[in-house]
Amino acid sequence: MSTTDTVVPKIGPSASDPSPPPPSLVMRLHFYAGIFIAPFILIAALSGGLYALAPTAENILYSDLLHTDSTGPTVSVAEQVDAAAQVRPDLTVQAVRPAAEPGDTTRVMFTDPSLGESERRAVFIDPVTAESVGESVVYGSSGALPMRTWISGFHRHLHLGEPGRIYSELAASWMWIVALGGVVLWVRRYRRGGRLLTVDRSVTGRARTRNWHGGVGIWIAVGLIFLSATGLTWSKYAGENISELRTSLSWTTPSVSSSISGSAAPAAGDHGGHDMSAMSAEDGVVDAGIGRLDSVLGTARAAGIDGAVEVTVPAAADTAFVVSQTRQPWVFSTSSVAVDASTNTIVDSNWFSDWPLAAKLAAWGITLHMGILFGLANQIALALLAVALVSVIVRGYLMWWQRRPKGHLPSRGAMRRMPAWQIALLAAGTAVVGWFVPLLGISLLAFLLIDAVIGLRHRTRTSEKSS
Repeated sequence: MSTTDTVVPKIGPSASDPSPPPPSLVMRLHFYAGIFIAPFILIAALSGGLYALAPTAENILYSDLLHTDSTGPTVSVAEQVDAAAQVRPDLTVQAVRPAAEPGDTTRVMFTDPSLGESERRAVFIDPVTAESVGESVVYGSSGALPMRTWISGFHRHLHLGEPGRIYSELAASWMWIVALGGVVLWVRRYRRGGRLLTVDRSVTGRARTRNWHGGVGIWIAVGLIFLSATGLTWSKYAGENISELRTSLSWTTPSVSSSISGSAAPAAGDHGGHDMSAMSAEDGVVDAGIGRLDSVLGTARAAGIDGAVEVTVPAAADTAFVVSQTRQPWVFSTSSVAVDASTNTIVDSNWFSDWPLAAKLAAWGITLHMGILFGLANQIALALLAVALVSVIVRGYLMWWQRRPKGHLPSRGAMRRMPAWQIALLAAGTAVVGWFVPLLGISLLAFLLIDAVIGLRHRTRTSEKSS
């Protein structure tokens, strides 16, 4: 939500638009955030709505890569990977995602020095004929294809790189405050006489705009707070603080170690899937590993790693294969095991059931945010939430414009009526939140400075007129 009907005093009460309550800090903060931050939230809503539908659109747009009409018995995974390696003999196999269902293709991924961070080259193999159906660049642990990757990049940083991430972090930092502030203002109006969960269609003009803004806003508030909280985990500054907090509380996502000798680093595995650094392969190690893929998969399946998986092929002799369940609709656990191919034994395991509750909640929240957890229903819900948010923002600006010729900024002076202990508590809470979410703190300080300047100008004009 952006602005409310209470942002400026109404001249004269009426039945359809009762007189506003006394000045409120919530009202003033909601107004400033609505005016200055809503454009960032609007962009995030539009791009996020597109991204929510991207998995389904990707399945349709790239059906020739993802699916095959071939029927019959499948060849071994090792043969499929060999076929892909013949298509790209210049690259090194890094991982493979065997076809999970009949009619799916197998995805063989290669490290490619010409690609960007977290990008891999994928060759798609028909598991029945062991023939390539095409290749493409894929991104991150989700294996996003170019269309979804482009939308994701626009949603995260407007394709401006690290500087562009400021926009999305500002949106995520403020969205929960704007949503909560809107709820407080709307409930307060409801208590003075009005509707809470429905839109009053009997009124017209600004009153109807206000009803839509508040009525729809109250319905989507919980969803906005959820998107804000999960979105901050991907942010740069607040995200780093969240990671440090999770580490200090032992809430981090566990990972499986791929080490056989004890020298290899744990396999990557946290929430974002944006750290897929290529490994340098020892001569012959990868080629030898490909021949052991089917036995490694059999060991992992016997241990309980079922469903769609990704198998990471070791690039060093003292490194094990890692077989990990991938994020799929209606899959609520993603476990993994490390398998020593020379002995077909499991050297380490990472079972989702053993994760800390906070890590489980984080994994589910991120998958829900990405539109994966509940499949198409998840995507439709996120898209509808985005549409509702856009309508609330647009009506917030419209409501401000409709009031603009008759009024001014929200009334000031709420803090002057607060007890000293409340002011001290508010200042301490603001400082803590501002430190933990830095862009929120900086922008809040900017709003306070703007507000002070406006107040100073108002007092100066008032004194000039009185003199």
